[in-house]
Amino acid sequence: MAKILVGSKNPVKVKAVEETFSRFFPEPEVMSFSVPSGVPDQPRGDEILRGCRNRAIELKRINEERKLGADFFVGMEAGMTKMESSWFNFSGACIIDKDGKEGYGTSPFFQYPEIVLKRLLEGEELGVVADEVLGEHNSKQKGGMVGHFTKGAMDRKSYIGQSLIIALVPFLNRELFFKE
Repeated sequence: MAKILVGSKNPVKVKAVEETFSRFFPEPEVMSFSVPSGVPDQPRGDEILRGCRNRAIELKRINEERKLGADFFVGMEAGMTKMESSWFNFSGACIIDKDGKEGYGTSPFFQYPEIVLKRLLEGEELGVVADEVLGEHNSKQKGGMVGHFTKGAMDRKSYIGQSLIIALVPFLNRELFFKE
């Protein structure tokens, strides 16, 4: 059994961690904490993975301080990045284990429509913009914008889950990534 601390109280993120870790570890125990990312609410580019790492490091500190005995610390952050002439959304993840080893992952990227992009570039947070554009309340704790744009083919939980699977790659292949 693995004990995992998650840097979010969002039930979609917590469930994504539970489901992802259960694919590789029997009966994972997941505890969630609200921890700061240290990056803007709508991070861009490198700020996304930096925010993930900041959350994971803070969880590791909490674990040591409270003697919780956790095995993994999971920080997640979504944001926007520009490639070529288009802006994209992606979800990032940083997983740190109790020995301080790190793994990073991202979800697939999706383009923003102009109506959303304009507001994000003006400084608005995606959750607020998504709710207004989609006509929903608290969409980030449901299917999210990715669920709407993919017509339900992918929801926010599976989108986040993909970044977590990729962040686990080094831990599932320790002999290749962590030479001891």
